[in-house]
Amino acid sequence: MIIENAVQLRKLYSFPSGRAKDKMFSTLDKHAIHFISKSPFAILSTCNTDKKMDASPRGGNPGFVKVYSNNVLVIPDAKGNNRLDSLVNIINSGTIGILFLIPGIDETLRLNGKAVITTDEEYLNLFSDENIAPKTCILVNVEEVFLHCAKALMRSKLWLEDTKINRNEFPTMGEMLKDQLGGNKIAESQEDMVKRYKKDL
Repeated sequence: MIIENAVQLRKLYSFPSGRAKDKMFSTLDKHAIHFISKSPFAILSTCNTDKKMDASPRGGNPGFVKVYSNNVLVIPDAKGNNRLDSLVNIINSGTIGILFLIPGIDETLRLNGKAVITTDEEYLNLFSDENIAPKTCILVNVEEVFLHCAKALMRSKLWLEDTKINRNEFPTMGEMLKDQLGGNKIAESQEDMVKRYKKDL
């Protein structure tokens, strides 16, 4: 049976209660701010006006996302592949979801809000110490924020050393793209790719 509405869904699941129901806030408290300050990695979720979704990773030094106030975040748009999927989606829909992760911590921080793309110097100057200054920033007005329990990362054993895959046992990005796109060029090695990427970090 395909579940077609929330009434059908709730016949299978109970409603949230206690902390699960009460933990959502509309502003950043000290724990959310501390979590963001320690996070070197986040996943941005965006959609366009046709409801087509996109999830994009973002990374930097811990605290690379700046807390501007208790309801405003600033995310630098670091140099990437120029697809601009997330930025175009934000322009179209004005919304964003963010999942913050900290290596070694199984809990995550979830955040939803309104977003715009800005070139205002006031925000760009927050990243003046970066190797490559961002051309734009994502300005996020927080609407919902809450800590997410550890179950998913515990199940995945994401941070445990013995669950890591040996990189040599996995195809390189160059090999995968060669298979997907074809062509006669020799696949870029992992070492060459890392050297190329490091120029733009």
